Amino acid sequence: ASTTVDPNAVTDTTCIDTSANIVFHDQNVAELAICGGIAGAITKCGGAPTLTTGSSGTALFNLNAVTSGATINVSKGRWEGCVRAARAVCPTGTFSSTCIGGASTGNVAFTLSAQ
Repeated sequence: ASTTVDPNAVTDTTCIDTSANIVFHDQNVAELAICGGIAGAITKCGGAPTLTTGSSGTALFNLNAVTSGATINVSKGRWEGCVRAARAVCPTGTFSSTCIGGASTGNVAFTLSAQ
């Protein structure tokens, strides 16, 4: 998996609670649990949802298409890159951000919450 951070992959990243404890492994598993699961050979979000969640242990991702009527079709590579870019801004705790692209039209807003 790539570890490159492209700060232009996201916009409007906001750190919410920098002291929230999210276990890194939980974040990684939750990251691949969106869209019913994108781990392994699956390369993108299937099923054209307008919103989706991914959760594991202490981590919960919520995603929604920003543009009304748009659906989420983000590739695994783009999604992982967006999470890395947001994490670079907010290295600990919870955050919200917007992934540039990743929807049938426009962008995908996402939050990482503790659960």
